[in-house]
Amino acid sequence: MTGARTEAGAGPAEYRIEDLAHASGATVRTIRAYQDRGLLPTPERRGRANVYRKAHLARLRQIADLLDRGYTLASIKELLEAWDAGRGLGGVLGLVAEVQGPWTDEEADRITRTELDAKFGGAQDDEAIAEAVALGVLERIPDKADEFLVPSPQELSVAVELHAAGVPLTAISGHLRELRGQVEHIASRFLEFTTEHVFARYLGHRPPTDADAAEATSMVRRLRPLAQQTVDAELARAMRLFATRHLHHHLSAQESPIEGGETGPVLLPRRTTQAVQKLVGADQVAAFIAAAAEREVQARTLDALASSHATANKVGEKG
Repeated sequence: MTGARTEAGAGPAEYRIEDLAHASGATVRTIRAYQDRGLLPTPERRGRANVYRKAHLARLRQIADLLDRGYTLASIKELLEAWDAGRGLGGVLGLVAEVQGPWTDEEADRITRTELDAKFGGAQDDEAIAEAVALGVLERIPDKADEFLVPSPQELSVAVELHAAGVPLTAISGHLRELRGQVEHIASRFLEFTTEHVFARYLGHRPPTDADAAEATSMVRRLRPLAQQTVDAELARAMRLFATRHLHHHLSAQESPIEGGETGPVLLPRRTTQAVQKLVGADQVAAFIAAAAEREVQARTLDALASSHATANKVGEKG
């Protein structure tokens, strides 16, 4: 390499700034900016030129790696100062990798435009595709206009089922936007809670020591499934509660002869009336028969709903 002195059996031991830029992939301007910020060791001055060594190249590669992980230059400086002071970065980088890794066992899939159209009834809806891409339900694959990456096949399956049940695509995307905002709020609150009560003790040093970072990594691995387990349990409880209320409201809203404002005579066999009277007393006969009739009406309504749902599913399977 021009301007660089090479030791036998090794790579270049010395670099001019242009050579260092070429070897590291950084620009000369970037190297000078890092130097001004104190991110690079001071180079050796030789005549009118600065001489850089392998340590500078290694440091530039470290900085590039940390930038890829999402660190700012200010936080990178703190990390590198800790490194220079004899504290390792292995624990910190392990913690970063654990947090930034996948939080689900679900694997991404691919789907063609033809397959996607078929899942949604065969209609070609470019606006719906664009909306799905904007929401991240689909991701475009470079150089493949008719194929998409599906980060969460489960989420796409939910949309397919809702659409098959008669929900318009615009309503599905709108519901997802609303749901996403609520879920992000839950995630934020869970992180605040665990940081306050669990992780604060590991984050006292900036950056944390290797030992603290390693322990925090283990704790993230242990606590990671708790958020989803809690949400699953609470969602199941809430769905049962509100679905029951919702169904009761709609069934009660259907006026029947018994709960309407007007009453009319109903002829019953004498032996039925006598049996009820013996069971509840003469003064409770009317109330007992009214309650029994109301329960029968609700039971038959539920049977009708279940029957219509089963019929709709069979029609959908044939279609």
